[in-house]
Amino acid sequence: MADDYTGPILEIENLSISFFTRLREIPAVMDFSCTVQPGEAMGLVGESGCGKSTVALGVMQDLGVNGRIVGGSIKFKGRNLNEMSPDELRDIRGKEIAMIYQEPMASLNPAMRIGRQLMEVPMIHEGVSEKEAYQRALEVVTDVKLPDPERMLKSFPHQLSGGQQQRIVIAMALMANPSLLILDEPTTALDVTVEAAVVELVKDLGKKYGTSMLFISHNLGLVLETCDRLCVMYSGEAVETGSIADVFDKMQHPYTQALFRSIPLPGANKNDRPLIAIPGNFPLPHERPPGCNFGPRCNYFEEGRCDAQDIPMYEVAGDDRHGTRCLRYEEIDWKAPPEVGARKTKPEPGNVVLKMDNLKKYYEVAASSLFGGGGKKVVKANETLSFEARESETLAIVGESGCGKSTFAKVLMGLETATDGQILLDNRNIEGTPIESRDTKTVADVQMVFQNPFDTLNPSMTVGNQIIRALEIFKIGNTQKEREQKMLELLDLVKLPRAFAERMPRQLSGGQKQRVGIARAFAGGARIVVADEPVSALDVSVQAAVTDLLMDIQREQKTTLLFISHDLSIVRYLSDRVMVMYLGHVVELGTTEQVFSPPYHPYTEALLSAVPIADTSVEKKHIVLEGDIPSAMNPPPGCPFQTRCRWKSEVPGNKCETEVPPQVTIAEGHQIKCHLSAEKFANMEPVIKVAAE
Repeated sequence: MADDYTGPILEIENLSISFFTRLREIPAVMDFSCTVQPGEAMGLVGESGCGKSTVALGVMQDLGVNGRIVGGSIKFKGRNLNEMSPDELRDIRGKEIAMIYQEPMASLNPAMRIGRQLMEVPMIHEGVSEKEAYQRALEVVTDVKLPDPERMLKSFPHQLSGGQQQRIVIAMALMANPSLLILDEPTTALDVTVEAAVVELVKDLGKKYGTSMLFISHNLGLVLETCDRLCVMYSGEAVETGSIADVFDKMQHPYTQALFRSIPLPGANKNDRPLIAIPGNFPLPHERPPGCNFGPRCNYFEEGRCDAQDIPMYEVAGDDRHGTRCLRYEEIDWKAPPEVGARKTKPEPGNVVLKMDNLKKYYEVAASSLFGGGGKKVVKANETLSFEARESETLAIVGESGCGKSTFAKVLMGLETATDGQILLDNRNIEGTPIESRDTKTVADVQMVFQNPFDTLNPSMTVGNQIIRALEIFKIGNTQKEREQKMLELLDLVKLPRAFAERMPRQLSGGQKQRVGIARAFAGGARIVVADEPVSALDVSVQAAVTDLLMDIQREQKTTLLFISHDLSIVRYLSDRVMVMYLGHVVELGTTEQVFSPPYHPYTEALLSAVPIADTSVEKKHIVLEGDIPSAMNPPPGCPFQTRCRWKSEVPGNKCETEVPPQVTIAEGHQIKCHLSAEKFANMEPVIKVAAE
């Protein structure tokens, strides 16, 4: 095919894809259309199960044994992919259309050196010599900004960090210089700072190679930063499509509007402007409602109209190819403010429940040939952590993977014991007592809600029995009957129907499982709940509901919530105080207001700049951190952040490289660990500005 083709790179028209099981046909995608022009980046947005990845697999013609395209067409550079022979497809896949998957390790061969895996692409697709393939691999690895490219090519996948693996996968996709690049949630497994660098990279490479992109994500902020146009999907259908500006600022579909109302954008506040969760649940593919799929959850639903017929895409006049699948889009007042529930009172923090004083947690690792040298090495996972947390307060703990957040949670829970320092729970020392030696009250007092709701429930016990089991351990209730009653009350507390007591975990959605996890954590009247990324595995619309649930229970039970997260938008929305950690150190600690406005610790500043915000009126300072987080086994001398800090040159001498910075108190309750002068701090500018309306 000559490369002088000028039409759209990808045209999907009325595409329908079904999966066939023994019992029935399950429609996964219905009547889906979208067009990607040369050099254009199209975002595909929606919750899990809406069919985004199925569309991508349809384009790759990789639907497995029981997936089939049952209607419509997918044209690539004017040629219908559905009608191509396996040989023709093999020529196009990987060479003209490349795909980057969510989990980088799944795309890499663990037993092959990186260089060989990259060189295979041009050797297979273009038959070039080994020497030329090596040069191209070296060039691409340099393009994706990996340090020491020659060493990278000699490495095995497991020797690289997640962010580096993802860059290799991107390099691999670019080796053949494809016309279309499909990215399926390429940054979900990465830290925000790494995500920001990868996104920046994808944008630059798109410009450099003129590649068109189909970017699949559930993160609207990310789509705003990477794409020109977007298509919002719900339950197998495209419900709204258009340019970023049209869809973000002049949305014309109730689902798009509901999605935006459930994301914590700047200005949302848990007491004055709470998030609005989308009511009801996502329909299963074989139980979709008649008419509009979003009907049962829509505020504007009109019986007899919205459920009477299949709804086509309507063109919104005056905008750039802006379409909506809503019958009433011209009748709805899109500017009307949402109906907000009652304002919630802000609980006053009570007495100090938890106090940490110079907590240290070191691990000894036997040095072997793997780490070089003899003897033992010490991993300093937590370095002199000190803070207090009060009753009814939410303290957020923020930082990238490997900064020591989860280690500190383990010590608090008693899964590990402290190396030094103390933890006081209601003035009792608990840092040296492992969980098996703790009394029932202490165990019930400190509970945890985990990141992945799927791994924390016993798959062979009903939901009710799992909660009753927790009540038995916490010695609550004297008889089985009392415990059953308490279990039903706990289901009411987390807003789950009582009938769910009989269900098995596999019959629950992710958000429902997370609610069971919360019910179990609160079963013993916990004083402190450590929530370790409790909503990162859930969809945006479910996140809002689970977050608000946690807040409501906290108000009612005066619980202290330690919220571990790397999502600063949620942290800003729900926390009272924020602690920023980097490589085992607390680099900044203050109220949410203090931490989110200047002066910042240089690391906090970079973190704030890295968070994608789904709001076209927000201007952000652009700071991309170079390099990965150093290893806790071999931390840099002096300030832990000095290897990636953009302010280092502002400090006279080489203080940053030789001395650990002191803890400076900037204002009451606001501490920063940094060598910068008071004058430099005073002149810092805000990272996030919201343009005046």
